[in-house]
Amino acid sequence: MKLTTLLASAAMVLGLAGGAIAQDKTKVGFVYVGPVGDGGWTYEHDQGRKAVEAEFGDQVETVFVENVAEGPDSERVMTQMALDGADLIFTTSFGYMDPTNNVAAKFPDVKFEHATGYKRLHSNVSTYSARFYEGRAIQGHIAGNMTESNIIGYIGSFPIPEVIRGINSAYIHAKKVNPDVEFKIIWVYTWFDPAKEADAAKTLIDQGADVVLQHTDSTAPQAAAQEAGGVVTFGQASDMGQYAPFPRVSSIIDDWAPYYIARTRAVMDGTWESKDTWDGIGAGMVGIGEISDAVPANVKEEALALKAALADGSYHAFTGPLNKQDGSPFLADGETADDGTLAGMNFYVEGIEGEIPQ
Repeated sequence: MKLTTLLASAAMVLGLAGGAIAQDKTKVGFVYVGPVGDGGWTYEHDQGRKAVEAEFGDQVETVFVENVAEGPDSERVMTQMALDGADLIFTTSFGYMDPTNNVAAKFPDVKFEHATGYKRLHSNVSTYSARFYEGRAIQGHIAGNMTESNIIGYIGSFPIPEVIRGINSAYIHAKKVNPDVEFKIIWVYTWFDPAKEADAAKTLIDQGADVVLQHTDSTAPQAAAQEAGGVVTFGQASDMGQYAPFPRVSSIIDDWAPYYIARTRAVMDGTWESKDTWDGIGAGMVGIGEISDAVPANVKEEALALKAALADGSYHAFTGPLNKQDGSPFLADGETADDGTLAGMNFYVEGIEGEIPQ
């Protein structure tokens, strides 16, 4: 009888220990709007996921679902991740904002991190984004110097503040170095659709653009520019260095790894709290890919000086005097835009033609 009791007790102890070990492994989920092989936005988020695995080893388990449409389907995916035991879920696209908060309300013990959004309706939701507009300033400076036709094409994904900020920042800095510059903008209403992105690039090139910028996630515009010949491009979200030194002459690189590691660690050690993070070049969340030798040496030097000034805070990408598109004042001479204005930006600056779709 005593032996049976001892065996039962030992089994229970081992079971409890096994359960403790299982619980100690932190499960981290990632919801992606595109495929991990897109070469841009989703690729870089997945690099961040892999960095979490490399940092914590067998202390963590990561899972991801790719090609998740924004809207109800994303809510289903997040719910399933929570039901499957995720402790922390990163939802990595703007359109996941409401679904993230809806699911967070149902799972108060799960931590949720939403990329590029602004709603934190629950204490278990954080938001994070990068100041991509700082990188756009550098791209605009290079683009304004390199265009010969004075027409710069821009492929926009969705007319949300993040994308509008980028267009404005690129235009402001292109215009500073080239007063004759003109922007042509095509909205494709997708984050990732190589066929649509290629068509948009070809249309812009047909309209005279010899520089094409993009806020979409595939390398299709790079390929279209390469085929056309003589058209300058910039990598978006990832380096897209396979198209360097030309047409891709530089890039904006999103480096999510340090943030993902820090937030996972915070869940593991119990210090996680709801907050908003908006970092840029200075903090390393926005990187600038190598500026190729296709860019004149003096322009490259100026671009690197601009990068340094943005990084140390001595210069702000939105510094007056600036007017809105309708001619009304935006920023007085020397005044800089506050984060609230930037976060909700829904207007073009003076000089950009066309209307923002509603």
